[in-house]
Amino acid sequence: MLPFLLLIASLLTLLWFYLKYHYDYWERRGIPAHKHSGIPFGCLDTVWRLEKSMGLAIYDVYLKSEEPVVGIYLFFRPGLLIRDAALARRVLTQDFASFHDRGVYVDEEWNPLNSNIFSLRGQSWRSMRQMLSPCFTSGKLKAMYGTSEDIGDKMVAHLQKVLPDYGFLEVDIKKVLQNYAIDIIGSTIFGLDVNSFENPKNKFRNLVTLAQPKNRFGAMFFMMLFLLPSVAKMLFRIGLKNPVGLAMLEIVRETIEHREKHGIVRKDLLQLLMNLRNTGKIEENDENCFSIQKTPEGQIKAISLEAITAQAFFFYIAGQETTAATAAFTIFELAQYPDHLKRLQAEIDETLFKNDGKITYDSLQKMEFLELCLQETLRKYPGLPMMNRECTQDYPVPDTNHVIPKGTPIVISLYGIHRDAEFFPNPETYDPYRFTEESHNYSPTAFMPFGEGPRICIAQRMGRMNSKLAIVKILENFNVEIIEKQELEFDSSGITLMPKNGVKVYLSKRVSRVS
Repeated sequence: MLPFLLLIASLLTLLWFYLKYHYDYWERRGIPAHKHSGIPFGCLDTVWRLEKSMGLAIYDVYLKSEEPVVGIYLFFRPGLLIRDAALARRVLTQDFASFHDRGVYVDEEWNPLNSNIFSLRGQSWRSMRQMLSPCFTSGKLKAMYGTSEDIGDKMVAHLQKVLPDYGFLEVDIKKVLQNYAIDIIGSTIFGLDVNSFENPKNKFRNLVTLAQPKNRFGAMFFMMLFLLPSVAKMLFRIGLKNPVGLAMLEIVRETIEHREKHGIVRKDLLQLLMNLRNTGKIEENDENCFSIQKTPEGQIKAISLEAITAQAFFFYIAGQETTAATAAFTIFELAQYPDHLKRLQAEIDETLFKNDGKITYDSLQKMEFLELCLQETLRKYPGLPMMNRECTQDYPVPDTNHVIPKGTPIVISLYGIHRDAEFFPNPETYDPYRFTEESHNYSPTAFMPFGEGPRICIAQRMGRMNSKLAIVKILENFNVEIIEKQELEFDSSGITLMPKNGVKVYLSKRVSRVS
């Protein structure tokens, strides 16, 4: 018995020394480290306890240091938090060659359903980016505008039914705008009339619920995808399934088969992706059907059904959430600032008057105060509160003696930088005027709402257009009651900023407006 106890004691002692050595990784390299990392979750223990989302857990680390670079532990994996805005921008742009991959989970061979433009690495990402870029030109967006406007009118009709003829009613504007965004993405990607206002339990709406599990498994799953790709890769290879991706695969399969059977061609993203394939139909027994074909130089030459699904799924999940949230947060903030609300509503009325009662694609782009409001919303509520990269070659940190080793995960707290008084004075105040040429009360270097550099969000212009249109439709047809100054509380699930109890505002029908 005694030898056994001595063995256990020795093993525990060795484990203790190993952990102490491992969690001294950054001190041994002379880089300041976050002092509040727990074992085994590092700085993410609040995520595991379902207290904070990943982005806000990283924001907590940002607040507890003033160093430009901070060593952190993402579970047991050493990583770096970049707090300096200039260095963050340099990593994303000028020194992109050393940080060209996000470092998130991707496995093209075994799990092509995950091989989307966000996750892909190296030449695969470059090829996919080059092919998808023409999908988001001004001409393509202008062609989609009519669809977005029709869905915006359906949103207005829904609210007209819900709101009383007189007086205000509390509305979860985020939920309303999410239905709007789901319908737009469903139509512009798949060419389908989803109509979430009449059918709120449709299959597209259900996918959003499936993609946002609010439990420890969901928290762990997202952390693995973003921060422990090797663990995620192992789990998927031994049988872990992605039910949301598989459900989307069936939707894509059915839609493509229906179009090919009936010779249907639509002007949407799915059609563009279909046109990239080198065959006219889906062959279930063709092994090439479920892989991305490449030339010897690594260029993609054909896209499979699963690769099409990967892109469509990413644009759907990311696009509907960020579009809805940006518009909802803007309405919420305007409800607290009556002068801003009055000015924007006046700009909308003036634009309607000058354009025969219509908001066209071109007139939407010319609305200056609307643009300022959107900028300020994206500053205070960036679509992704954190950005991550992987160091792809040893990188000497400028103006220091530090070297970031190849393979190190890099994290940038966009939420932290955008709410830092050093870069944005009075960061808690919603101030669209900070972005005017006269005021210029912010650091342009620190403003990166869609990322920056070659991997900047490819669909940012589409998201901005649809968010702006939603805001215009709401303020054109409804009044927003002023509320007391308040801050939103965010959920612990997901990657984006998810309002814990929705986004509640009070709306009433506008009796007198420009028509």
